[in-house]
Amino acid sequence: MIEFTFWDILRNLAFATRWTILLSIAAFVGGATAGIAILFARISQSFWPRRLASGYITLFQGTPLLMQLFLMFFGLPMLGFRIEPWTAAVCGLTLYASAYLAEIWRSGVEALPRGQWDAGASLGLHRLQELRLIILPQAFRITRAPTVGFLVQLIKSTALTSILGFEELMRTANAINNATFEPFKVYGLVAAIFFVLCYPLTEYARKLERDGPIR
Repeated sequence: MIEFTFWDILRNLAFATRWTILLSIAAFVGGATAGIAILFARISQSFWPRRLASGYITLFQGTPLLMQLFLMFFGLPMLGFRIEPWTAAVCGLTLYASAYLAEIWRSGVEALPRGQWDAGASLGLHRLQELRLIILPQAFRITRAPTVGFLVQLIKSTALTSILGFEELMRTANAINNATFEPFKVYGLVAAIFFVLCYPLTEYARKLERDGPIR
């Protein structure tokens, strides 16, 4: 058994936390970018884009994230695509996030009264201009709270990427625990770190929910 002081454990976990934060940011930004494209398809006036977007969302919401990460990291090499743990983690979480964010934002779009679309049409705006100038700003404002709430879920989901060999917080904790055999101390600190990361965002989401879409 290797001797680790409390500060040694905390220092190593703090170092790994930066990768958890970077992974969360990369996946959220990538998921938001892809999610907007999926949202456009989901609310398209054409049948096939709506159908494909609906199938995409159903696929990623209806299957476990752990399985999606396994397929990304272990499945693609069997098809001839070599992929590193960081890339697999970002891509897997991005696809997962895009499906949920697109659906969250779609609920905001559908919450708006039809008169908003009619007002844009009466001004001579085409559909993309209506979306950019009228619909999406209001939809994003309505869905601020669930969007921040999903970010909390995404941060916690990064722990699953430890199975890919990516050195984030949970994998580092597993390595330290295997060396020290002090699971209560190690995983207790991991829980505390996740709490510090997620609690402010959770409270912010609650504040946004209390304030409502219009202040």
